[in-house]
Amino acid sequence: FRWLVAPVAPGEFLGRHWERAPLLVRRGDPGYYAGLFSTADFDAALRGGEVHFGTHLDVTSYAEGVRETHNPSGRALPAVVWDFYQNGCSLRLLSPQAFSPTVWHFLSILQEHFGSMAGANTYLTPPGTQGFAPHYDDIEAFVLQLEGKKHWRVYSPRTDAEVLPQFSSANLTQAELGEPMLETVLEAGDLLYFPRGFIHQGDCLPDAHSLHITVSSYQRNSWGDFLEKLLPAALQMALEEDVEYRQGLPMDYLGYMGVTNSDAVDARRTAFMGKVQSLIKKLVNYAPIDAAVDQRAKSFLHDCLPPVLTQSEKAQSMYGFPARWQDGGPCDVDILITKDTQVRLLRHGIIRLCNEEAGVMLYYTTENSRVYHKEEPKFLEIDPEYTDSIEFLLSSYPNHVSVDTLPCETLEDKISLATLLFEKGILTTK
Repeated sequence: FRWLVAPVAPGEFLGRHWERAPLLVRRGDPGYYAGLFSTADFDAALRGGEVHFGTHLDVTSYAEGVRETHNPSGRALPAVVWDFYQNGCSLRLLSPQAFSPTVWHFLSILQEHFGSMAGANTYLTPPGTQGFAPHYDDIEAFVLQLEGKKHWRVYSPRTDAEVLPQFSSANLTQAELGEPMLETVLEAGDLLYFPRGFIHQGDCLPDAHSLHITVSSYQRNSWGDFLEKLLPAALQMALEEDVEYRQGLPMDYLGYMGVTNSDAVDARRTAFMGKVQSLIKKLVNYAPIDAAVDQRAKSFLHDCLPPVLTQSEKAQSMYGFPARWQDGGPCDVDILITKDTQVRLLRHGIIRLCNEEAGVMLYYTTENSRVYHKEEPKFLEIDPEYTDSIEFLLSSYPNHVSVDTLPCETLEDKISLATLLFEKGILTTK
């Protein structure tokens, strides 16, 4: 993240720009993002044969105020894609992290920093064209100019309702926009950040193509989104535990409440309003705040990219285990974990314990796909007696601990738990 916003300090960025105002960073260094993603990587993804129109790639144009999508069906073959490009269409590669290990690694670090899903799209635009209509998004957007240059216009939210919106806008017309609050040409190595709700549009200059990647985060990650989960749970708990919430409404309340009676001066209205306010105020006492946070964490883990492993981490985890077929049969299959084996979590943020009606569940990310939600949420049902050991592993990270120190009742339990977590790629050994 420090590298992403440099030379602006992260603290300054968070204090002055995050969710507040756009930031333009001109670096004068065309090679700043070298190795992140390139047109050669774009071409290699197409040649890999796994890119499909609509699912992974959009072909778009925007001319004379009309935004169009030109996706055929089926696989995006290089000859077809590059013909669209040659004819003035923009190409949007969705989830480049599915095709680029470098983007995958970059986003996997950012998702830990943000505590929220970090996504990306790449945009390749021919000279002298525009691929998308003006609009605002429901994400915090970081535009990294990788190649060429692009002319950008950014507009402030037009109303209070458009400040940090929950949802993206429809395509807007030029007539709906005022004057841009920021207009610039991004060149390779530059960064443009704008918060959700800021209308933006980008077009290519006649003399250069443009390749940029937009990194996004904080979609549906507001206090309001949290309360949407928390308040129904709080009300359910209040109904179960407090008879006041189960008592009947006044028999005649329909006669003095409602919009048609909103201007009436009536003591019964005053009492009714007071009762509602009292129940709402008391609701906070029943709010399962930590449980609601755990449920959001569970959703976040489903959104997450799987961790990127170093060579040493691979060698010391299930992913480097030497099991293979050799000399007519399986070889090196047994996982030998003893009381003296030194273990630690692969990463701190890859697991979350959740107490649910069905039992204690351990959610984890190590088996997630690089394609968003391609896999169902991954979890293990854990014996409640193992929760202390899971918490011990979390608090010990990044240090290794011997299996014998896990706070389980028996040595058999300790080895059984460590073996299970190792098999799921959650633990590494020393």
